[in-house]
Amino acid sequence: MAHYVAQDDAEDVSGYVPRPYAWIVFALTFGLLISDYMSRQVLNAVFPLLKGEWTLTDYQLGLLSGIVALMVGLLTFPLSLAADRWGRVKSLALMAGLWSLATLGCALAQTYEQMFVARFLVGVGEAAYGSVGIAVVLSVFPKRLRATLAAAFMAGGMFGSVLGVGLGGLLAAHLGWRWAFGGMALFGLCLAMLYPIVVREKRIAPRRPRVRPRDKAAGHPLRTLFGCRSVLCAYVGSGLQLFVAGTMIVWIPSYLNRYYDMSTDKAGAFAAVILLCSGAGMILCGMLSDRMCQQSPSRKISLAITYCLGSCVLLSLAFALPHGTGQLLLLALGMMLAAGTNGPSSAMVANLTHYSVHGTAFATLTLVNNLLGLAPGPFITGKVSDLIGLQAAFQLVPLVSIAAAAVFFYAKRSYLKDIARGSSPKSEAVAMKAEAAETPT
Repeated sequence: MAHYVAQDDAEDVSGYVPRPYAWIVFALTFGLLISDYMSRQVLNAVFPLLKGEWTLTDYQLGLLSGIVALMVGLLTFPLSLAADRWGRVKSLALMAGLWSLATLGCALAQTYEQMFVARFLVGVGEAAYGSVGIAVVLSVFPKRLRATLAAAFMAGGMFGSVLGVGLGGLLAAHLGWRWAFGGMALFGLCLAMLYPIVVREKRIAPRRPRVRPRDKAAGHPLRTLFGCRSVLCAYVGSGLQLFVAGTMIVWIPSYLNRYYDMSTDKAGAFAAVILLCSGAGMILCGMLSDRMCQQSPSRKISLAITYCLGSCVLLSLAFALPHGTGQLLLLALGMMLAAGTNGPSSAMVANLTHYSVHGTAFATLTLVNNLLGLAPGPFITGKVSDLIGLQAAFQLVPLVSIAAAAVFFYAKRSYLKDIARGSSPKSEAVAMKAEAAETPT
């Protein structure tokens, strides 16, 4: 039987994991990530129904979405640390059970206040899943597959959003909005019960790496989380860009319902196609980053800047056009680039932080993504929509990408030096050689 040797950045630190079992772990962890985002985004498909039944404002609807991202942002760091201590497999199963039961609570809610509490609990359950889940996946695969798997895993959020919006709209149209939440809850509960039966902590836990003299000299690994300008810019740039992507994900179904007179199920289906384009773009942008940046690490930042500005141009043009096929096509293309910075920014964070705290580093990235982007984006846009309309609000949202590009540009000035400062002598030489090759004479 073939095996994968799971590795960390500096050396082989884990045991041998059978190839079929590694892919089973990936499939189940990926499935729970899909459930995570199905439970989170199904709300967007039923916005028009809730707005009419409970007479809600756009700000109130945006708050129901934003509270989930806010709790994810606030709790991802402490819960990720707790999962590392208590056990990742048990933690993931508990998280999935909580968000699934909370989604079932959304289906049973009789008032806006009850729905808000249920959505609050959905956010608590989902808080650390992304950072802990990706740590589990990376622990059973070799280093050479890490970037591709990380991009694919993160794209699972988009695919889950597609299913949540698409299936949610279909269920809501035929059975009512309560069944939309109920269907997502049942799927999550089934996976939550299956996961700890199949995935065992002992089979995925890596050996503890030996401590090298260079690591001792570098100080405590946690310092690398905020130890240089480049990693801080990676956090902030990623969060600002996700303000755009997250806002579009939440409000596109309502936009199609209001300005294209689409029914709930049809708007959900069209929005699902656009979100599918975003997920595919995330994977393609990540693969492009891997291929183009092997000999030139700073190209990751150049590509991130390109993705930011490209999405800004395409989405701005889309909302400047009249409603129709041309607008929808540009919207889909813009969304392909809008989340493309996930791959480069995640690679930057991994390169700039110590390998022993990568789980916490991804939790920090998730924290900033939610506090700067995914949490404020929906309800700020909802508030602006109440004042000037959703069409006008959408024309302003893409401009945030310019700020994200500026942050990444600021990081590029010190990125190679920051990598060399915390890397091995060999990788330091490679980085400095690349820097010399890129510096004009």
